[in-house]
Amino acid sequence: MELEEEGEFDKLTGDFTDEASQAQFSNTFAELQAYSLRLLELHQNPNQSPSFFTSFFNFLQKSSAQSLQPFFDYVLFPLLLLLDAATECRSKAKEERKMSSKVSDKVAESVVMCLEQLLSKCYLGSVDQMVVLTTKLAKAAMLSPSEASEEFREGAIKCFRAVFSSLRGCSDDFCSCNQILGFPELLESNTLQRSFSKASESGECLVAFLQSQDASVAVGYWLSFLLKDADTEAARGHRGSGKLRVEAFLTLRWLVAKVGNADALAYFLPGVVSQFNKVLHVSKTMITGAAGSVEAIDQAIRGLAEYLMIVLQDDVNLSGLDMPKNVISGYDPNNNKSSSFLEELRRLRIKPEGQNTIVEEDNDGELVNMITPKSEFKELSADSMKRKGSLHVARTKDWIEETSAHVNKLLCATFPHICVHPAKKVRKGLLAAIRGLLSNCSYTLKDSRLMLLECLCVMVVGDDEEISVAAQEFLECLFLYSGKHCVKFDVSDIFGRLIEMLPKVVLGSDESLALSQAQKLLVIIYYSGPQFMLDQLQSPVSAARFLDVFTICLGQNSAFTGSLDKLILARPSSAGFLHSIAELQAGAHLTDFGQTFIGSVPSGISKLTAIQEKPIQCPWETIRKTYEFPCTPPWFVTVGSQKLYQALAGTLRLVGLSLVPDFEIEGQLSVITDMPLGHLRRLVSEVRVREYNKESWQSWYNRTGSGHLLRQAGTAACIINEMLFGLSDEAFDTFTKMFQKSKTVREEARQSGAEFTDGQWYKFGESTWKTKLKKAVKSHLIDCVGKIMHEYVSSEVWDLPTDRKSSLLQSDEEAEDITLHFFRDAAILHQEINGIGIFALCLGKDFASSGFLHLSLYLLLENLISSNSQVRSASDAVLHVLSATSGYPTVGHLVLANADYVIDSICRQLRHLDLNPHVPNVLAAMLSYIGVAYKILPLLEEPMRSVSQELQILGRHQHPDLNISFLKAVAEIMKASKHEADSLPSQAESYLMRIKSKISEQGSGSCYDNDTGEWESILYNLNDCKRYRRTVGSIAGSCLTTAIPLLASEKQAACLVALDIVENGIVTIAKVEEAYRHEKETKEEIEEVLRSSSMYHLQDNLDAADDGADENRLLPAMNKLWPFLVICIQSNNPVAVRRCLGVISNVVQICGGDFFSRRFHTDGPHFWKLLSTSPFQKKHKLKEAKAPLLLPYRNTSISSDDSLAEVSNMKVQVAVLNMIADLSRNEKSASALEVVLKKVSGLVVGIACSGVVGLRDASMNALSGLASIDPDLIWLLLADVYYSLKKRNLPSPPTSDFPEILEILPPCLSPKEYLYVQYGGQSYGFDVDFSSVDTVFRKLHARSFSYQMYS
Repeated sequence: MELEEEGEFDKLTGDFTDEASQAQFSNTFAELQAYSLRLLELHQNPNQSPSFFTSFFNFLQKSSAQSLQPFFDYVLFPLLLLLDAATECRSKAKEERKMSSKVSDKVAESVVMCLEQLLSKCYLGSVDQMVVLTTKLAKAAMLSPSEASEEFREGAIKCFRAVFSSLRGCSDDFCSCNQILGFPELLESNTLQRSFSKASESGECLVAFLQSQDASVAVGYWLSFLLKDADTEAARGHRGSGKLRVEAFLTLRWLVAKVGNADALAYFLPGVVSQFNKVLHVSKTMITGAAGSVEAIDQAIRGLAEYLMIVLQDDVNLSGLDMPKNVISGYDPNNNKSSSFLEELRRLRIKPEGQNTIVEEDNDGELVNMITPKSEFKELSADSMKRKGSLHVARTKDWIEETSAHVNKLLCATFPHICVHPAKKVRKGLLAAIRGLLSNCSYTLKDSRLMLLECLCVMVVGDDEEISVAAQEFLECLFLYSGKHCVKFDVSDIFGRLIEMLPKVVLGSDESLALSQAQKLLVIIYYSGPQFMLDQLQSPVSAARFLDVFTICLGQNSAFTGSLDKLILARPSSAGFLHSIAELQAGAHLTDFGQTFIGSVPSGISKLTAIQEKPIQCPWETIRKTYEFPCTPPWFVTVGSQKLYQALAGTLRLVGLSLVPDFEIEGQLSVITDMPLGHLRRLVSEVRVREYNKESWQSWYNRTGSGHLLRQAGTAACIINEMLFGLSDEAFDTFTKMFQKSKTVREEARQSGAEFTDGQWYKFGESTWKTKLKKAVKSHLIDCVGKIMHEYVSSEVWDLPTDRKSSLLQSDEEAEDITLHFFRDAAILHQEINGIGIFALCLGKDFASSGFLHLSLYLLLENLISSNSQVRSASDAVLHVLSATSGYPTVGHLVLANADYVIDSICRQLRHLDLNPHVPNVLAAMLSYIGVAYKILPLLEEPMRSVSQELQILGRHQHPDLNISFLKAVAEIMKASKHEADSLPSQAESYLMRIKSKISEQGSGSCYDNDTGEWESILYNLNDCKRYRRTVGSIAGSCLTTAIPLLASEKQAACLVALDIVENGIVTIAKVEEAYRHEKETKEEIEEVLRSSSMYHLQDNLDAADDGADENRLLPAMNKLWPFLVICIQSNNPVAVRRCLGVISNVVQICGGDFFSRRFHTDGPHFWKLLSTSPFQKKHKLKEAKAPLLLPYRNTSISSDDSLAEVSNMKVQVAVLNMIADLSRNEKSASALEVVLKKVSGLVVGIACSGVVGLRDASMNALSGLASIDPDLIWLLLADVYYSLKKRNLPSPPTSDFPEILEILPPCLSPKEYLYVQYGGQSYGFDVDFSSVDTVFRKLHARSFSYQMYS
């Protein structure tokens, strides 16, 4: 292309043929002549201005190689003169340097820049020219940092690289230069910028000279000074130049590539490899400075690999190995003898022609050497090279074995650490090196082959996708290729070695090493295929050994391993009341949307949030994002990271998938899982023996081996869960994302039409693992799961207590004696309940059809109220998984579909509370958790009857600790009834409107004759609505009947729950009666139609559902409830009293005030007594007050009011005032206060006129409400006080017909004469305050009285 652009160039004369080219030739020469003259002048007088260098460099950069080549020597000469001068003045002694004229740093750096540009575009013409040029450049590059600037030395090395990168081979097809690649084989594509296809036009082949024995001394010299320069910069620490090191290594790679001959480079291999190993060894600890330069480490790795690929290439060492080529291409590993590592190579001596080059190891273990003797670090010439002779080594079998052993020692010390280097570029360079070594030296470096494969496996599952994809493609090629690179013979050796080392590294302190070992094992098993794993576990001994290894790695004893820092962080806090961060994170686990389980529940009652408003959706994608499933065992957090566990678990999952039987191979899944399952069976047997001997838990746990057996069972369950999870599609999808990130290799193979033999382990198009999963026999899997489930759900496992307050403990003394380790181990075992969810993922809908769902559903609901937060979280996660795998959108739908089974289990256990004391909590938790209790309301009648019996007087006495649990269950049932009752009136009214609309549309009765079937359907629907309404009313009535007596409970929790129940119950019954009225009207409309159309047989069906007992439920229920509300008001619990006042306010407004008028008159003193004394005044004790009745079995004493705080009393009085305000404002309930209006008004006015500021707003609110009943009364009571205290500025009457205000309201002589005192009675502590009276009177005058005055 360049020849066509610039004209034809005569190779013989050196002239251009056409006129345009000659003109360009002349212009180029003129420019270069001017620059050359200025360079010579600068050489004579270094003090001249060097400003022309910029234009000179730009000219060289823009000029083509073709235009510069004719003038190469002409331009090179002055540049070399300046280079010599710059080097000479810097290499002299300090005194001599001052006397001589010095070439400035700017000039010296500009010279090497222009020289590099020239050398990169022009090629050398002879060997002598190359030797002279490289000698001068080497001398400049070897200047010390104190002698020359970094830029000058770096520029000299760049010039040196440009010399070798521009070398071209000759046109002789038989020349040795055609046998090499010509550029670094592992050179990155973005670095390769020049074309190497053109042949050199000179008479001598410079590349062939470099490969000859005559150049061996020069090659050694060049290798030495390049490595020395790089080492010098590393020794300078942070002052060293990383760029210079990069250039030195890159230049060395070009030099090695141009030599490219094993014979020419073999002599220098020990020294070069040692120096490169030194670089890689330092990189393990240095991450900054020149020694830690990422680019330099990358160049060193690639340079080392390229050197080994040339010298130790399999194909060029056939004679030394005494092996025919066909053996190398398909070798038998059984004939390979492993080299001994007992005697390490300390000294490698090579003596060609009297030269002694010794590779030594210093005290620090770092190899140091001189590639050539120091005497040869002098200026070289072509003649001196030829005189000194060659440096050659015979690559015999012994030399190859010793050298490969030495190289293996160096590589094993560095490569495993580099494969987990944090820098991506370093790992990428290592991958390229491994690919090159395994592709070219797999047999020569047979001792290192396993290590290289292991490093490749680590990078296959690395975090960086680019490196991971490239590593996967290469590993797939290795498994596919049946030649010398086939690794199937090495897999067994790697597998055995990894299994042996795995427990040591996992239990060690180096987590990164443990992670890499686990990842290697995972990759080896995946790419080897299921048949390989099946062969490895064929023997019972090998299978037991494999499981023992993973038992050690995943065992709970590993919780005490790892680094000390990690153990300290994971240790619970021992002082203070605040938990450590680890405990807080473990105790608070998000279990679903809007629902959180936090900490432990001392009372054994689950902290569940009602979630009826927002159902819990259970699509698998959402579950996978919300939950960690399967979750990491809690004891593993101190061992390693999540990545380490995922690698170990991934191995177990592949093992489980490989063992599953199919139609072709009889798997061993059932046999293998029996081994860890034996630990669970032994635990069940031990617990049964304990129960038979009536032994305490502490005594059983202290026995030799019991605690160890409990921990073994937890580890065994973890192993079984992971093995079975490998059979699920979710696990395979994870492996697909991990190992099949690229299809490049398979697509290329398809396009090339490659055919593969049956013996190949990896199939294109579909993984063998996927084939194994598809062929799995479900019947065998179901049998295996059934055997495991039998042990998982055994009562002996779940009888293990998890805290000191467990009902499973016989006494408090026994609970105090038990060590906390026992509770921890039991809780960890219970957390493995997530295995049930794993089995559901494996079997899909077969899990339910096989009976496993019914076997485990109630157990999961039971564990929702576990005192251990992690067990609750595990049960919650499994319930979501079961919902997703069974095809239900929510957990509520899952429970709803199996409600008959669940309710039947609850009813059965309610009959034996002594054996199942936790069942009330289970009922409450289930109803609150699923959020659809209203849909199973008809099924709750029987458990409601059982609960009612247990909350009778005798039942409460037999199990006082379960009363609150039962009440919570009743509260959930009551909430469900209220939820259903809320919609009953609107549904009944809507049905009524439909009937009326139908009647009005059809008109006269004669048109009904043909609609008998439709009216029959209407009657059936009406009767169904009646029956359901009665069911709701019946359940609500039962709940009320159950909860009403507990309003008198002295336990605050029980009283509050009972108040919630009765409030919801009154609302529910009111809604039921409202629906009844609509139904009654609907019935009357239908009866009229049936009579007019003579459909008497349908009228009989209409009357069939009537029993006449459901039209009046509300007031009878309220009649039973009122006395207990009054008792609750009389209690000394301010929280219960305030809640009770709120309940009374609501139920009175629902039932109407007429019903309560007489009751407030009779029982009102109990209410008004709360307002008679100021919260800051000691209460007045009435002599006639009777002591409350104590039942015989009660042993608690009644506390006095003196213990209550003033704020608590004030809050109670605010609640009473708010109740008065609410009742008086509602027209329906205002009549309840008419009989006691004067009494109540007097009390409220007295409070409002007092100085108790905290009650002012509530009292004004109550007065505003009372004013809506009788505003005149309220005005008179307030005006009486106001005008009695106000002596001046009294208002005048509007006309003379009205008397003065003092005549209407004469001033009172004493506070007892106020009207509010005469109406409300004597109060204590509410002294009249004029400022309060003035404020209240003015505000009420503007808010209530003015409106009444002008309305």
